[in-house]
Amino acid sequence: MKDLKYLLAYTIPLATFVALFYKGIFAYTTVVYAFGFIPILELLLKTKTENYKTAEVDQRLSNRLFDWMLYLNIPIVFALLIYGLMVLNTQSLSNFELVGLLFSLGILLSTNGINVAHELGHRQSRMEKTMSKLLLLPSLYMHFFIEHNYGHHKNVATKEDPATAKKNQALYVFWITSVVGQYRNAWRIQRQFLQRENASFFSIKNDLLFYLLFQGLYLVVIYLVFGTTGALAAIVIATVSFLLLETINYIEHYGLVRKMTNGRYERVKPIHSWNSDHVVGRIILYELTRHSDHHYRASKKYQVLESKEESPKLPFGYPSSMLIALIPPLWFSLMDKHLT
Repeated sequence: MKDLKYLLAYTIPLATFVALFYKGIFAYTTVVYAFGFIPILELLLKTKTENYKTAEVDQRLSNRLFDWMLYLNIPIVFALLIYGLMVLNTQSLSNFELVGLLFSLGILLSTNGINVAHELGHRQSRMEKTMSKLLLLPSLYMHFFIEHNYGHHKNVATKEDPATAKKNQALYVFWITSVVGQYRNAWRIQRQFLQRENASFFSIKNDLLFYLLFQGLYLVVIYLVFGTTGALAAIVIATVSFLLLETINYIEHYGLVRKMTNGRYERVKPIHSWNSDHVVGRIILYELTRHSDHHYRASKKYQVLESKEESPKLPFGYPSSMLIALIPPLWFSLMDKHLT
């Protein structure tokens, strides 16, 4: 039964449904739940650093339940997104309600969309990789699939990685440098792939061209079905979702640097990512918070990620850390003392 704890990841979609259905002050249900209720719980509950024994790891890896809990996010996310666009397009909403619903849907796409896409994007099967790209589509961030897997994991904690925040770099500056830098890197990596295949820019092997096409078609369909209001809402929701992703990127690697020896960076170690063993965040985000082990072994499935003793520890869980990062002086004062 303890394996079913990851069903709690569906509480974000549930909160989003409540926001869309009841509206009014409830339009902020997802916001309050994600950045109010969860941080309070994580302050009250003890962190858990226990790791699984070999037999438990084998059992968890063979249990398909963990995969299906990821797969079910696809119909849930798209059903709620469509429902949300219907509500935004057909119902008379106050500005107060509108802001709450846009942020609620943005949080949904970030946690149960991009985050799940991140996990599936590291899998080996074509089906799961396709699922990853599908979940990235409504966030208009499909280039993340290429840059994250072939750029970020290679260059993390170096100056070549735009997704690694430098010491004393404010979050708002990081949003710009990371979004722009990752997009540029994705095209650079794509060009390298095409050169290896001796393929032209307009080749069917240019995945980024197809991503642009799919994202463009997505917005066109939204416009045709839900009009200008729906299309603008889709863009705002996508922006909220990928800025939340970038905020997570910010707290995951802030100020950490890999050493260079003889002109080469040291290999990626658990010390190059901040770890968080706060229980609620671990469950809601499918163990993304055990990020040190994820970078150490990128192919490792979420249900067997470990807490590495040598990894730097975030003093707060992910939601709390994200809120603190919004106030740069406070973030610097709390985090810089943990950097060597």
